Amino acid sequence: MSGIDLARVTAIDVHTHAEVSSKGRASLDDELHAASSTYFKVEGNRKPTLEETAAYYRERRMAAVVFTVDAESATGTEPVPNEEVAEAAYANPDVLIPFASIDPFRGRAGIRQARRLVEEYGVRGFKFHPSIQGFFPDDRMAYGLYEVIEETGAVALFHTGQTGIGAGVPGGGGIRLKYSNPMHVDDVAADFPHLKIILAHPSFPWQDEALAVATHKPGVHIDLSGWSPKYFPQQLVQYANTLLKDKVLFGSDYPVLTPDRWLADFAKLPIKDEVRPKILKENAARLLGLADAGS
Repeated sequence: MSGIDLARVTAIDVHTHAEVSSKGRASLDDELHAASSTYFKVEGNRKPTLEETAAYYRERRMAAVVFTVDAESATGTEPVPNEEVAEAAYANPDVLIPFASIDPFRGRAGIRQARRLVEEYGVRGFKFHPSIQGFFPDDRMAYGLYEVIEETGAVALFHTGQTGIGAGVPGGGGIRLKYSNPMHVDDVAADFPHLKIILAHPSFPWQDEALAVATHKPGVHIDLSGWSPKYFPQQLVQYANTLLKDKVLFGSDYPVLTPDRWLADFAKLPIKDEVRPKILKENAARLLGLADAGS
């Protein structure tokens, strides 16, 4: 169970990355890592350890969902181990909430691993990055994973829209944007009506599609990570204030985008006073099943 004191934390960041393992192994190869740092104009420590991430969020009185990305079949690069992420969260239960990532191409072995991570390691969700992993979310090969995630009450978080990974590299590093159109998640939401889903990021160039899916499917939420709020499309701000006020979530994309920068720009958005605490903490607390989740 989470040890997060919701009365103490000011926000829950639902989108942070474990970029490096305890052995110093990075989750991306050097070329893709450098390209994403350039794309996001990263300042400061791009490769914090999990302990450093915990300290960073504890200092800010925030909680953070943290995960790796397993795309080994497509990239040949081993991910930061899911177990390591979960163990760091266990050691820092006041700030870290563990998600995992499993390459859908792992097949039955991946399905078994997903169940074990939830039941033995307390993992609360799973991150998918279709563009890097090279699959459409509605590909039936991934459905066994979704079945486990739905059954266990965990969350499925899908990268949507353009990605900074591979941006500027010849051929985009072989990464294809087509896989991350949120309309491919609509089938998943229809076929798994009790699955809790997060569409990660403002979904450029498919923002309207993401809003349509989240409005139509009760289990679908949107996180606001990966973009400075000053660049949010107008319709995203409008929906966050109204129809989706209970389904929009604060996320930064730390360490490539810091919560400090994100929150400073979010403060300047015309978000209703009664909606701000929902986006920053209450919606995530309810979705993640944390105690005393507010309204």
